[in-house]
Amino acid sequence: MMSYNLSRRIGLIFLGVLGFFLALLYLSPFYLVIINSFKSKREVVLDTLALPEQLLWENYAKALEKLDLFRTFTNSVIITVGSILLIMMLSSMCAWMLVRTKNKVSTFIFYIFVAGMLIPFQSVMLPLVRFMGEIGMLNSRTGIILMYGGFGSSMAIFLYHGFIKNIPAELEQAALIDGCSKWQIYRYIVFPLLRPIHYTVAILNVLWIWNDYLLPALMLQDNAVRTIPLQMQYFFGAYSKDWQLAMAALLLSMLPIIIFYLFAQKHIIKGIMAGSVK
Repeated sequence: MMSYNLSRRIGLIFLGVLGFFLALLYLSPFYLVIINSFKSKREVVLDTLALPEQLLWENYAKALEKLDLFRTFTNSVIITVGSILLIMMLSSMCAWMLVRTKNKVSTFIFYIFVAGMLIPFQSVMLPLVRFMGEIGMLNSRTGIILMYGGFGSSMAIFLYHGFIKNIPAELEQAALIDGCSKWQIYRYIVFPLLRPIHYTVAILNVLWIWNDYLLPALMLQDNAVRTIPLQMQYFFGAYSKDWQLAMAALLLSMLPIIIFYLFAQKHIIKGIMAGSVK
Protein backbone atom coordinates (compact mmCIF):
# COMPACT_ATOMS: atom_id res chain seq x y z
CA MET A 1 0.00 0.00 0.00
CA MET A 2 2.83 2.39 0.90
CA SER A 3 4.66 1.62 -2.33
CA TYR A 4 1.46 2.32 -4.29
CA ASN A 5 0.97 5.70 -2.57
CA LEU A 6 4.64 6.58 -3.12
CA SER A 7 4.53 5.69 -6.81
CA ARG A 8 1.27 7.61 -7.19
CA ARG A 9 2.78 10.68 -5.51
CA ILE A 10 5.87 10.47 -7.72
CA GLY A 11 3.63 10.22 -10.76
CA LEU A 12 1.67 13.30 -9.71
CA ILE A 13 4.88 15.26 -9.11
CA PHE A 14 6.18 14.22 -12.52
CA LEU A 15 2.93 15.28 -14.20
CA GLY A 16 3.03 18.60 -12.35
CA VAL A 17 6.60 19.32 -13.44
CA LEU A 18 5.80 18.24 -17.00
CA GLY A 19 2.71 20.47 -17.04
CA PHE A 20 4.75 23.41 -15.74
CA PHE A 21 7.35 23.10 -18.49
CA LEU A 22 4.68 22.60 -21.15
CA ALA A 23 2.94 25.76 -19.92
CA LEU A 24 6.23 27.66 -20.18
CA LEU A 25 6.72 26.29 -23.68
CA TYR A 26 3.25 27.31 -24.86
CA LEU A 27 3.35 30.73 -23.16
CA SER A 28 6.82 31.66 -24.41
CA PRO A 29 5.56 33.03 -27.78
CA PHE A 30 3.17 35.36 -25.92
CA TYR A 31 6.04 36.52 -23.73
CA LEU A 32 8.17 37.31 -26.78
CA VAL A 33 5.34 39.16 -28.51
CA ILE A 34 4.49 41.27 -25.46
CA ILE A 35 8.01 42.32 -24.43
CA ASN A 36 9.20 43.01 -27.98
CA SER A 37 6.14 45.13 -28.75
CA PHE A 38 7.45 47.71 -26.24
CA LYS A 39 11.07 47.78 -27.46
CA SER A 40 12.92 49.92 -29.96
CA LYS A 41 14.14 48.37 -33.19
CA ARG A 42 17.69 48.29 -31.81
CA GLU A 43 16.65 46.41 -28.66
CA VAL A 44 14.74 43.79 -30.66
CA VAL A 45 17.77 43.07 -32.82
CA LEU A 46 20.32 43.06 -29.97
CA ASP A 47 18.43 40.91 -27.44
CA THR A 48 15.05 39.44 -28.25
CA LEU A 49 14.59 37.72 -24.88
CA ALA A 50 15.49 40.65 -22.60
CA LEU A 51 12.97 42.98 -21.01
CA PRO A 52 12.62 46.43 -22.63
CA GLU A 53 14.69 49.29 -21.22
CA GLN A 54 11.56 51.43 -21.27
CA LEU A 55 7.98 50.87 -22.40
CA LEU A 56 7.52 52.48 -25.81
CA TRP A 57 3.75 52.88 -26.01
CA GLU A 58 4.16 54.84 -29.23
CA ASN A 59 4.82 51.49 -30.95
CA TYR A 60 1.12 50.76 -30.62
CA ALA A 61 0.12 54.14 -32.03
CA LYS A 62 2.41 53.60 -35.03
CA ALA A 63 1.16 50.03 -35.45
CA LEU A 64 -2.46 51.21 -35.44
CA GLU A 65 -1.69 53.76 -38.13
CA LYS A 66 0.30 51.39 -40.33
CA LEU A 67 -2.16 48.54 -39.82
CA ASP A 68 -5.07 50.82 -40.77
CA LEU A 69 -6.86 49.02 -37.98
CA PHE A 70 -10.40 50.33 -38.45
CA ARG A 71 -10.58 49.25 -42.10
CA THR A 72 -8.74 45.93 -41.76
CA PHE A 73 -10.51 45.05 -38.51
CA THR A 74 -13.90 45.76 -40.11
CA ASN A 75 -13.04 43.57 -43.10
CA SER A 76 -11.81 40.75 -40.86
CA VAL A 77 -14.95 40.90 -38.71
CA ILE A 78 -17.31 40.93 -41.71
CA ILE A 79 -15.53 38.02 -43.39
CA THR A 80 -15.19 35.96 -40.20
CA VAL A 81 -18.74 36.50 -38.92
CA GLY A 82 -20.27 36.02 -42.38
CA SER A 83 -18.33 32.80 -42.93
CA ILE A 84 -19.21 31.41 -39.49
CA LEU A 85 -22.93 32.12 -39.94
CA LEU A 86 -22.88 30.51 -43.39
CA ILE A 87 -21.05 27.42 -42.11
CA MET A 88 -23.33 27.04 -39.09
CA MET A 89 -26.60 27.45 -40.99
CA LEU A 90 -25.85 25.31 -44.03
CA SER A 91 -23.88 22.61 -42.20
CA SER A 92 -26.45 22.15 -39.44
CA MET A 93 -29.31 21.90 -41.96
CA CYS A 94 -27.36 19.45 -44.11
CA ALA A 95 -26.34 17.28 -41.14
CA TRP A 96 -29.92 17.27 -39.81
CA MET A 97 -31.33 16.04 -43.11
CA LEU A 98 -28.59 13.41 -43.47
CA VAL A 99 -29.31 12.04 -39.99
CA ARG A 100 -33.08 11.99 -40.40
CA THR A 101 -32.96 10.57 -43.96
CA LYS A 102 -31.81 7.05 -43.23
CA ASN A 103 -30.87 5.42 -46.52
CA LYS A 104 -27.76 4.49 -48.49
CA VAL A 105 -27.76 7.76 -50.44
CA SER A 106 -27.62 9.93 -47.31
CA THR A 107 -24.87 7.72 -45.88
CA PHE A 108 -22.88 8.01 -49.10
CA ILE A 109 -23.27 11.81 -49.14
CA PHE A 110 -22.10 11.99 -45.52
CA TYR A 111 -18.98 9.98 -46.38
CA ILE A 112 -18.28 12.39 -49.24
CA PHE A 113 -18.31 15.30 -46.78
CA VAL A 114 -16.06 13.38 -44.40
CA ALA A 115 -13.66 12.64 -47.26
CA GLY A 116 -13.58 16.36 -48.02
CA MET A 117 -11.79 16.89 -44.70
CA LEU A 118 -8.80 15.00 -46.14
CA ILE A 119 -8.38 17.21 -49.23
CA PRO A 120 -5.73 19.90 -48.63
CA PHE A 121 -6.67 23.40 -49.72
CA GLN A 122 -3.37 23.82 -51.56
CA SER A 123 -4.31 21.09 -54.03
CA VAL A 124 -7.41 22.92 -55.28
CA MET A 125 -6.71 26.58 -54.52
CA LEU A 126 -5.51 27.67 -57.98
CA PRO A 127 -8.46 26.22 -59.98
CA LEU A 128 -10.92 27.61 -57.43
CA VAL A 129 -9.36 31.08 -57.42
CA ARG A 130 -9.36 31.09 -61.22
CA PHE A 131 -13.04 30.09 -61.21
CA MET A 132 -13.88 32.84 -58.71
CA GLY A 133 -12.12 35.32 -61.01
CA GLU A 134 -14.17 34.16 -64.00
CA ILE A 135 -17.44 34.77 -62.14
CA GLY A 136 -16.28 38.16 -60.82
CA MET A 137 -15.83 37.19 -57.17
CA LEU A 138 -12.19 38.23 -56.69
CA ASN A 139 -11.59 41.26 -54.43
CA SER A 140 -15.00 40.57 -52.94
CA ARG A 141 -15.91 39.86 -49.33
CA THR A 142 -18.87 37.83 -50.57
CA GLY A 143 -16.61 35.64 -52.69
CA ILE A 144 -14.18 34.80 -49.90
CA ILE A 145 -17.08 34.15 -47.49
CA LEU A 146 -18.46 31.59 -49.95
CA MET A 147 -15.01 29.98 -50.20
CA TYR A 148 -14.67 29.71 -46.43
CA GLY A 149 -18.21 28.35 -46.22
CA GLY A 150 -17.33 25.57 -48.63
CA PHE A 151 -14.04 24.61 -47.03
CA GLY A 152 -15.39 24.78 -43.48
CA SER A 153 -18.52 22.72 -44.09
CA SER A 154 -16.95 19.23 -44.03
CA MET A 155 -15.71 19.37 -40.44
CA ALA A 156 -18.86 21.20 -39.31
CA ILE A 157 -21.17 18.61 -40.88
CA PHE A 158 -19.18 15.83 -39.22
CA LEU A 159 -19.59 17.47 -35.78
CA TYR A 160 -23.25 18.37 -36.26
CA HIS A 161 -24.01 14.87 -37.58
CA GLY A 162 -22.71 13.21 -34.42
CA PHE A 163 -24.57 15.65 -32.15
CA ILE A 164 -27.93 15.41 -33.93
CA LYS A 165 -27.91 11.63 -33.49
CA ASN A 166 -28.45 12.27 -29.77
CA ILE A 167 -31.55 14.41 -30.33
CA PRO A 168 -34.72 12.29 -30.02
CA ALA A 169 -36.65 12.18 -33.28
CA GLU A 170 -39.88 12.10 -31.25
CA LEU A 171 -39.53 15.84 -30.59
CA GLU A 172 -39.69 16.55 -34.30
CA GLN A 173 -42.48 14.05 -34.88
CA ALA A 174 -44.60 15.71 -32.19
CA ALA A 175 -44.01 19.11 -33.77
CA LEU A 176 -44.92 17.70 -37.19
CA ILE A 177 -48.20 16.36 -35.79
CA ASP A 178 -48.93 19.82 -34.34
CA GLY A 179 -48.66 21.29 -37.84
CA CYS A 180 -45.10 22.61 -37.92
CA SER A 181 -43.29 22.71 -41.24
CA LYS A 182 -39.79 21.33 -41.75
CA TRP A 183 -38.37 24.85 -41.57
CA GLN A 184 -40.21 25.59 -38.31
CA ILE A 185 -38.99 22.32 -36.79
CA TYR A 186 -35.42 23.20 -37.71
CA ARG A 187 -35.66 26.82 -36.60
CA TYR A 188 -37.52 26.42 -33.31
CA ILE A 189 -36.49 22.91 -32.16
CA VAL A 190 -33.35 21.59 -33.82
CA PHE A 191 -31.24 24.75 -34.16
CA PRO A 192 -31.61 25.86 -30.49
CA LEU A 193 -30.73 22.34 -29.27
CA LEU A 194 -27.45 22.54 -31.21
CA ARG A 195 -26.10 25.40 -29.09
CA PRO A 196 -23.17 23.43 -27.54
CA ILE A 197 -21.91 22.31 -30.94
CA HIS A 198 -22.48 25.82 -32.35
CA TYR A 199 -19.81 27.10 -29.96
CA THR A 200 -17.39 24.39 -31.03
CA VAL A 201 -17.92 24.99 -34.74
CA ALA A 202 -17.63 28.74 -34.21
CA ILE A 203 -14.37 28.72 -32.24
CA LEU A 204 -12.65 26.20 -34.52
CA ASN A 205 -13.50 28.20 -37.62
CA VAL A 206 -12.91 31.62 -36.05
CA LEU A 207 -9.33 30.66 -35.20
CA TRP A 208 -8.78 29.50 -38.78
CA ILE A 209 -10.54 32.28 -40.69
CA TRP A 210 -9.36 35.21 -38.54
CA ASN A 211 -5.69 34.19 -38.82
CA ASP A 212 -5.74 32.90 -42.40
CA TYR A 213 -3.30 34.51 -44.80
CA LEU A 214 -3.17 32.25 -47.87
CA LEU A 215 -6.74 32.49 -49.16
CA PRO A 216 -7.06 36.29 -48.63
CA ALA A 217 -3.66 36.75 -50.31
CA LEU A 218 -5.00 34.93 -53.38
CA MET A 219 -8.42 36.58 -53.50
CA LEU A 220 -8.14 40.05 -51.93
CA GLN A 221 -5.70 42.25 -53.84
CA ASP A 222 -7.63 45.50 -53.40
CA ASN A 223 -6.55 47.55 -50.35
CA ALA A 224 -10.20 48.30 -49.53
CA VAL A 225 -10.95 44.65 -48.65
CA ARG A 226 -7.66 43.60 -47.04
CA THR A 227 -7.78 41.74 -43.72
CA ILE A 228 -5.47 42.13 -40.71
CA PRO A 229 -3.12 39.22 -41.64
CA LEU A 230 -2.69 40.66 -45.14
CA GLN A 231 -1.93 44.13 -43.81
CA MET A 232 0.80 42.71 -41.55
CA GLN A 233 3.11 42.33 -44.54
CA TYR A 234 3.59 46.11 -44.66
CA PHE A 235 5.75 45.90 -41.54
CA PHE A 236 8.37 43.98 -43.52
CA GLY A 237 10.01 45.81 -46.40
CA ALA A 238 12.83 44.74 -48.69
CA TYR A 239 15.46 46.63 -46.68
CA SER A 240 13.77 47.28 -43.34
CA LYS A 241 11.76 45.14 -40.95
CA ASP A 242 9.84 46.82 -38.13
CA TRP A 243 9.63 43.86 -35.76
CA GLN A 244 8.58 45.99 -32.79
CA LEU A 245 5.61 47.40 -34.71
CA ALA A 246 4.73 43.97 -36.07
CA MET A 247 4.67 42.55 -32.52
CA ALA A 248 2.40 45.39 -31.37
CA ALA A 249 0.06 44.81 -34.33
CA LEU A 250 0.09 41.06 -33.72
CA LEU A 251 -0.91 41.55 -30.09
CA LEU A 252 -3.76 43.86 -31.11
CA SER A 253 -5.00 41.33 -33.67
CA MET A 254 -4.97 38.52 -31.08
CA LEU A 255 -7.13 40.32 -28.51
CA PRO A 256 -10.55 39.67 -30.15
CA ILE A 257 -9.80 35.95 -30.50
CA ILE A 258 -8.57 35.66 -26.91
CA ILE A 259 -11.68 37.44 -25.59
CA PHE A 260 -13.98 35.24 -27.69
CA TYR A 261 -12.20 32.08 -26.56
CA LEU A 262 -12.44 33.04 -22.87
CA PHE A 263 -16.21 33.41 -23.17
CA ALA A 264 -16.73 30.23 -25.22
CA GLN A 265 -14.15 27.82 -23.79
CA LYS A 266 -16.52 25.98 -21.43
CA HIS A 267 -18.66 24.93 -24.39
CA ILE A 268 -15.84 23.77 -26.67
CA ILE A 269 -14.87 20.40 -25.15
CA LYS A 270 -18.49 19.62 -24.37
CA GLY A 271 -19.46 20.25 -27.97
CA ILE A 272 -16.56 18.25 -29.42
CA MET A 273 -17.33 15.23 -27.23
CA ALA A 274 -21.04 15.39 -28.01
CA GLY A 275 -20.42 15.81 -31.74
CA SER A 276 -17.88 13.00 -32.06
CA VAL A 277 -19.72 10.12 -30.42
CA LYS A 278 -23.24 8.83 -30.60
